[in-house]
Amino acid sequence: MESKRLEDQVSFSDEKMKKNALFDSPHLFYDAYCLLPGQSQKVHAHEGSDKVYYVARGTGCFTIGEEEADLAEGDAIIARAGVPHGVRNDSEEELVLLVTMAPRPA
Repeated sequence: MESKRLEDQVSFSDEKMKKNALFDSPHLFYDAYCLLPGQSQKVHAHEGSDKVYYVARGTGCFTIGEEEADLAEGDAIIARAGVPHGVRNDSEEELVLLVTMAPRPA
């Protein structure tokens, strides 16, 4: 059985958002994205994969398509395949997201 404790996987980088792999397979990935205040993931798209963000800690401003929404701890949002998406941490607190994408991009 594979299991991990989220808090053991959380780490940050002063340079940019840090992606910490939790689980990885040929079918999907499941990561912890860790953003310090002012950090972001640029808006981009994946043609053949859906991505789900779950806010584990903090507050993030999410862009999905033409819309923006601030989400807090316990909220989740999906970016469907081909839809531009990204996130930024405009707060003064650390932001930790659980992110899964399937199918795994090539």
